[in-house]
Amino acid sequence: MNNGKNSSIGCIVNECRFHAKDTNYCTLDKIEVTKHEAMAKDVQCTDCGSFKKE
Repeated sequence: MNNGKNSSIGCIVNECRFHAKDTNYCTLDKIEVTKHEAMAKDVQCTDCGSFKKE
């Protein structure tokens, strides 16, 4: 895990362990985007699979 913000990954989920806290970015080098439908049809079918509760 990178301890600084990743300027390539914006994030507003400050409840996540990997949120940059002082700014709306992720601190991970890479995230995993997942889907919870067989075929993703819209944004509601996708999630950040890298989320970890603070």
